[in-house]
Amino acid sequence: MTAIAQKNNRMAGMVVGVVVGMIALAYASVPLYDLFCKVTGYGGTTQRAELFDAKAINRDMKVRFSANVHRDMPWDFVPQQVSQKLKVGEQGLAYFEAHNPTNQTIVGTATYNVTPHKAGTYFAKIECFCFTEQVLKPGETVVMPVVYFIDPLIEEDRNLNEVKEMTLSYTFFVMDDADTTTGR
Repeated sequence: MTAIAQKNNRMAGMVVGVVVGMIALAYASVPLYDLFCKVTGYGGTTQRAELFDAKAINRDMKVRFSANVHRDMPWDFVPQQVSQKLKVGEQGLAYFEAHNPTNQTIVGTATYNVTPHKAGTYFAKIECFCFTEQVLKPGETVVMPVVYFIDPLIEEDRNLNEVKEMTLSYTFFVMDDADTTTGR
């Protein structure tokens, strides 16, 4: 094999390696980004709390609730309350209602975020319907609870001293590949 052929083979090997590496990074990027958001609270990602052990402090926080559906989702989806006022560290309970007005069973899942984004790290959910398949039969309505609290550690973050209000927003999407024969 000539020196030119060896260089060409080496170059082809490097190009193939770069392409394979890029494909691997593309597949890994979604779970890595999700992990990054959960750890840092980036993009308004909230924290998940297994139990409630915070002590309320003397700082009021207003939490607004927003409910949206993706353009392909025919459900009606609304919060049952527009907002709640609570002390930081106090446990809150909010309800969202979803209704399927169609004549077919639809499986949906919700994503969420918190604004302002920089405060998402301190918004902790104890119970939530997000990322859980919700199966609604024709005409069915379901009420879904969210149990949450604002972590008192927000008080130690000087960048959040001016935050007096947060918005918890959900968006429901149709799950295209869901098996609707199993029910709820």
